Formats: sequence, C-alpha cells, structure tokens
Amino acid sequence: MTRLDIHNSQTPALCQSCEIRHKGMCGALSSDELMTLSRHTRQVRHEAGAQLSSEDAPITSYANVMRGVVKLTKVLEDGRQQVVGLQFAPDFVGRIYGQTSDVSVEAASNVELCRVPRMALEQLVAENPKLERRLMEQTLRELDEARGWMVTLGRKTAAEKVASLLYLIATHIDPLGDKEGVAVTEFDLPLSRADIADFLGLTIETVSRQMTKLRTAGVISIIANRHIVVPDILRLKARCG
Repeated sequence: MTRLDIHNSQTPALCQSCEIRHKGMCGALSSDELMTLSRHTRQVRHEAGAQLSSEDAPITSYANVMRGVVKLTKVLEDGRQQVVGLQFAPDFVGRIYGQTSDVSVEAASNVELCRVPRMALEQLVAENPKLERRLMEQTLRELDEARGWMVTLGRKTAAEKVASLLYLIATHIDPLGDKEGVAVTEFDLPLSRADIADFLGLTIETVSRQMTKLRTAGVISIIANRHIVVPDILRLKARCG
C-alpha cells in the first residue's frame, strides 16, 4: 500500500514532499491519478557528472527534475561534444513516445529526479487530456527557449552570451523563487568553463575573460571559482542584449 501523509490525505506522501509538484506535469493530475502514478515512480539522486542516459539508448523511463541541473549534449563522430540544452526543475526529461534518446543526458550538478517507467506514463497520458496538454505546453516552452538560444548563439556578442547564460541559470535554478523580486541571487555554477564554451560557441579563454569583466563591473561576484553572487538580477538582465 502507498503510504499517505500525516494528514491522511489522498495524495501520496512521496508527492506531498515534492516542492515542484504543482509546477510540473503532476500538477495536471488528480489525487487518485497521483496515487496510481506513485506506485510506479521512484525518487533517485545522482552526483554531478553522472551519466543519466546516452545518445541512441532505448528509452525505458522518463523523469521530472526535482532539484539540480541536467545537461543535454550531442557528440559528433569525431568525438567533439556540443552542449545543446540545460534542464531545471520541474522540466521533463525524455522524449515522450520516442524509441531512443537523441541526446546524452548528464547531471550537471547534484540532481534529484522522479523517475517513472515509460509504459506507465504513456498509458496515463493516453487516458488524461490534461496531462497530455501539460506535457505539450512544456515541450512548446522548450521549443521557444531553443529558438531564443538560436538568437543568442547567432547574433549576440560574447559578453551578451555569457550574461545570458548566467541569467538563465539564475532565474531557473530555483523553481520556487521569483528572482526578479529579490535583492541578491546566489547559485553554484553547474557548468565548467569548458561546458560554457561548448554551449555558447566560444573559447574557454573568452568565457573566462567575459566573466572577469562582469565581476570587475560589479554585475556578479565569483567565490571559489564556482559560486556566483548576483547583487542585482535586473542589472545582469540588462547585459544580455
């Protein structure tokens, strides 16, 4: 039997403790549907650098990001790697109804995922138009973001690219926070300088130079090389072009 929370709710305790449930795909589910889904789901934790799935691997399960940052990459035949996307809570990991993964999926930081077997979720989607719509909305949002990054990569300067990436992370890494409404934003950079260079189409030296310029201008502070402090998120946004 699925354990209920201390208030004897019809919502499983596993879901009650999920901070992003209402923002992700599960926000479209009723208590009964959550109960059904929870019989199949499991929460897992992965350390930064862990390979979650490889390119061309069969898709056997899907996942919701509960905490942390997931990195999507493509690898060329000669071994060169390109970072093609980042996912934050409550993003959906996996291509619904896909047979194989078209990207490699890696934990960019320590991550917590809620995994569900492919067949269980696809059956629930077929029976629930609200869930199908929620997943479609998430897919379309990712498409819009990908188009936005096409503009960033194709038209923005190196300085604007680096600022745009920092702004993306600052505003997405905490799904419950309203970053434009707080005085100071802090986060651990989930990508190495090499990953940032791959993602933005820059050299590592250019990334480091632009980070130094932002720090010198007081737009950000960098502590121990990876911890970023943004005193004024709107000032960083203005640097995005």
